[in-house]
Amino acid sequence: MILAGGAASRFGGRPKGLEVVGGRRILDRLVAEFEAALGALPLLVANDPGAATWRPGMQVVADHALGLGALGGIWTAVMAGPAPVVVAAWDMPFVTAALIQALADGLVDHDACLPASDGPRGVEPLCAGYGPACEAAIAAAVARGDKRAIGFHRDVRVHILPAAEVAAAGDPGRLFFNVNTAEDLTLANEQP
Repeated sequence: MILAGGAASRFGGRPKGLEVVGGRRILDRLVAEFEAALGALPLLVANDPGAATWRPGMQVVADHALGLGALGGIWTAVMAGPAPVVVAAWDMPFVTAALIQALADGLVDHDACLPASDGPRGVEPLCAGYGPACEAAIAAAVARGDKRAIGFHRDVRVHILPAAEVAAAGDPGRLFFNVNTAEDLTLANEQP
């Protein structure tokens, strides 16, 4: 599942996943990696009224509940996708099929699989795998007012994909690079 959330306020409101990196739109790059890893076209979680036109043939689902930020996108993915699901934010142009597959494999004995990272949370919840048990856990987190993307983790079996396994799927600094600003887009296009 590809999560096309947020207002892109730091990007002038333009849909970030439609920006071009390395000659291809970020959305198209992600679709290709999901298809290579899982053999199927991913679903797109998006609230934009024009989302259905972004990539013909791709199923688009709107957030189950509005106002929940990233957690709402994850919750929708778990509810709408074939269980379990792997998700990636649509502003991450360098996610690889190897990482998607590793996240899917990490769900075999767990309810959630998140890659270790140097980010503020130590994991990347918007590039992760989630199983069916996450649906009820997210609902419980929302009911108690916890809208954090990791707020439901205490209620599910979480596996952290070790840094060495993440690195085997690609350079972590590149894998988790987000295009949030025009400067980020320039940097992404300067990557080899």
